[in-house]
Amino acid sequence: MTIDLTQFHDAFFDESFEALDSMESALLQLDAGRPDPELINTIFRAAHSIKGGSSTFGFAEIASFTHSLETLLGELRDRRLAVTHTISDLLLKSVDVLRTMLGSSRAGRPVEMQSVADLQFDIELIIVQRDTGVAASPSPMTSPPADPALNRDGAISRAAAKSVDWRIELRPGPEFFARGTDPVRIFRELAVLGTLKVTADLESLPGCRDMSPEWCYLSWSLRLLTDAPEAAIREVFEWVNADCSLTVTAGEGAPDTTPGAPSPSPLPPATLRAAQEATASHEPGSIRVGVEKIDELINIVGELVITHAMLSQISQGVDGPAADELHSGMQQLERNMRQLQESVMRVRMLPISVVFSRFPRMVRDLAQRLEKQVELKINGETTELDKTVLEKIGDPLVHLVRNCVDHGIEKPQQRADAGKNAVGTIHLNASHRGGSIVIEIRDDGRGLDHERIMAKARAQGLVGPNEMLSPEQVRELIFLPGFSTAEITTDVSGRGVGMDVVRSNIADLHGKIEVQSERGRGSRFLITLPLTLAIVDGLLLAVGDQTYIVPMTSTIESMRLTPSQVTAIADGREVFRFRDEYLPIVRLYRTFGLAPRARALHDGLVVVVEGAGRRIGLFVDDLLSQQQVVIKSLETNYGRVPGISAATILGDGSVALILDVADLIRMASHREAA
Repeated sequence: MTIDLTQFHDAFFDESFEALDSMESALLQLDAGRPDPELINTIFRAAHSIKGGSSTFGFAEIASFTHSLETLLGELRDRRLAVTHTISDLLLKSVDVLRTMLGSSRAGRPVEMQSVADLQFDIELIIVQRDTGVAASPSPMTSPPADPALNRDGAISRAAAKSVDWRIELRPGPEFFARGTDPVRIFRELAVLGTLKVTADLESLPGCRDMSPEWCYLSWSLRLLTDAPEAAIREVFEWVNADCSLTVTAGEGAPDTTPGAPSPSPLPPATLRAAQEATASHEPGSIRVGVEKIDELINIVGELVITHAMLSQISQGVDGPAADELHSGMQQLERNMRQLQESVMRVRMLPISVVFSRFPRMVRDLAQRLEKQVELKINGETTELDKTVLEKIGDPLVHLVRNCVDHGIEKPQQRADAGKNAVGTIHLNASHRGGSIVIEIRDDGRGLDHERIMAKARAQGLVGPNEMLSPEQVRELIFLPGFSTAEITTDVSGRGVGMDVVRSNIADLHGKIEVQSERGRGSRFLITLPLTLAIVDGLLLAVGDQTYIVPMTSTIESMRLTPSQVTAIADGREVFRFRDEYLPIVRLYRTFGLAPRARALHDGLVVVVEGAGRRIGLFVDDLLSQQQVVIKSLETNYGRVPGISAATILGDGSVALILDVADLIRMASHREAA
């Protein structure tokens, strides 16, 4: 029976992308001239893992490229090559190329081989130049004719090293073949190292009737005559499943343990026991589950929450001897439902490091292009939030961090003239605050130039010639569409797009952004986001016979106005004074065409809300309660409704609409402009 290896492709691609992330992170920590050997080993293992998988699954181009990359990394690991900035940049480019190749292979698109071939040529050229340099430059430490068996470090080269007869025992687990492992590929790689003899052990092979075509009943005894070290032999087996037993022992011709020819040190007993326990256990520590399955589970839990609310409301009207027991059971059910809901929501929660991990590389490359020295400090990368929020917050953070590097951090000489450290610092922090997550982006650069922002705003007609704005209002100007203070348009900035997109995307996530800045000291951006988009804490508003919900993250205050506090302006519009500013009043019954219970402002309530950097007052009949509700997509089930972001089902079974505060503010602004 032929095994269809395509069923393992998704797992291979997922693991390869994770290996690339690990590889890139290690490369960014690598110091030229003084590399950490463990970091080089991490990079080497990641490349070797990708090479083994791509070879197994038939991705020849990826296998060929990673083979060259692995050879270069082997030179670095064995200290035959020094880590330089040039090599570090080349390795980072290799990560980019591999990521592109893996993405194309996963999507079934042809790989653009010209850039791959160019980079592979550069990698192999470095290796060849190293070899040429060794051959042409005899070591000054040697006396007349240098021994060709010695390299620059005085170590014995492979060609002149003493061959060792290695005995290898491979005892696979029953799922060896089912996991897509190809023993022939393993034997082929071993044969490259030296002379190989393979003997198959058929003792465990059952009869045909008892045989499963997907199980492995074979084991192998191998003898390999090679001058390669034990580490090189074990690397061939790194792609082998953890449920396999592998022993490698040296026979005749084993190297001695003198300082000139060190042998691999044995594993500590504790490490050996842990490895044996891991091999003996077939239980995985984690599983991969499709996002659609998790979404389905969350939807079911949401329905259970709604059903519980309905039952709870019904139970309030039950009297008699059984009422107490019913109420006690409902309270217990509520506790269990909350635990279930929190547990299911945690399944979708991911550490924000998934997003933060892209910035060290981005800041490094951008700083090099702009000839700046920038250090990025990250804190709180283990803070968790919903996967949907993570997917949508990436682009706004990219804009903000790029602006910090481009606009905020000065060039080294400018910083030195200002009495600052030549190396600028950007802080990227994340933390939980109540039921929200707060992301801080802070730099120690030049800060916002309020005078320059005002001059640009007046030149663009955004501010009147004699109009005066508070510092907070000046900072709000940077979020206007098309606004930029850059004198020169580049591929980094100056096109007037970015900050308006940042605010728009954050508003779509029911979040908000605040700006603080001090001239010459730097800027600080604070983003507040809900932990999840599946559930929202909302304030229930009564308008006529309908119930609306406004997210608590957008709510500032509620109040009852008196006629003296309200000012009528042109076209029947109304404003009221709130904390030294005038806010427009939006009567929700007019917006949605309802018959209200209260028309006079003093008979109802005004709820002050904030979105898209502006505030308005929503006039409603009454406030009902505050509660946590499950969000249901309105566009998926019905269609787009202006001023509405989603819907939910209340405990009595009725549907309540969740207000889109940013959209309501935009609608009010259009009416003002008209």
